[in-house]
Amino acid sequence: MGIEHDPHPLFQEFTHPEKFVSAAWLSARLGVEGLKVVESDGDAVLYDIGHIPGALRIDWHRDLNDPVRRDFIDGAAFAQLMGSRGISRDDTIVVYGDSANSWAAYTAWVFELFGHPDVRLLDGGRDAWMGEERDTSYAVPSFPEVEYPVVERDDDAIRKFVTDFRTSPSPQLIDARAPEQYAGTPPDGPSISLRHGHIPGAVNVPWGNAVHPNARFKSRADIEAAYAQFDRAEATVTYCDLGGAAAHTWYTLRYALGFERVALYDGSWAEWGNLVGVPIERFVD
Repeated sequence: MGIEHDPHPLFQEFTHPEKFVSAAWLSARLGVEGLKVVESDGDAVLYDIGHIPGALRIDWHRDLNDPVRRDFIDGAAFAQLMGSRGISRDDTIVVYGDSANSWAAYTAWVFELFGHPDVRLLDGGRDAWMGEERDTSYAVPSFPEVEYPVVERDDDAIRKFVTDFRTSPSPQLIDARAPEQYAGTPPDGPSISLRHGHIPGAVNVPWGNAVHPNARFKSRADIEAAYAQFDRAEATVTYCDLGGAAAHTWYTLRYALGFERVALYDGSWAEWGNLVGVPIERFVD
């Protein structure tokens, strides 16, 4: 809350520049009181082979998901997790990870479900940090435990369930997966679903269209071009396979382009592709 925003010119093009930081900005502020850095990867092994000095690991699957119910942890468990890691409600959280920040964006989204006031994303994530050969550490930081208030999760504004649009008129529905997944091409290996294709009415915009090959965000003009067919004033829902890629699209639409009514369907294709009695569309036999 008290930590200044990154004045990087790219971020000033975005609707919410305060939600992004660069590697240079973060490197100059490591260790500043009130700043906590969180690494959240799809490949959990990466943290152990080197991470940003002082970064805490939060595993999106192990730490943020309820152990017995297909849902996220509740307010009490989130408060316990934060307090045990030394994270205060007033801390500025910078999240980063592998795969161009797909799971880091998912973790940031969960923080927002609990209304944490100041959550930011490191542009380029782990890829950019390592690509610039910045300092890394093997040390696992330990911060004194703190009291984090119990705040119940608010799913209403930024999360959608299958029941929200299974039988109602479709919102602007964005499938953030690769084109072949959207088309319904069966994978070569094991699959998360019994059927392949997409939710009827969904438009395919792969999540990677918003970033360069080095994982950093493209210019606002380039991102706007990728999503030009959508009205930012209309209700919008993103989905992918498991929620990570769609969370990156959610973050991009919400904070780079200013979509005020965008939500994530985190059940995504893992749920829809296995539900009994729901339709799918596909373009391959």
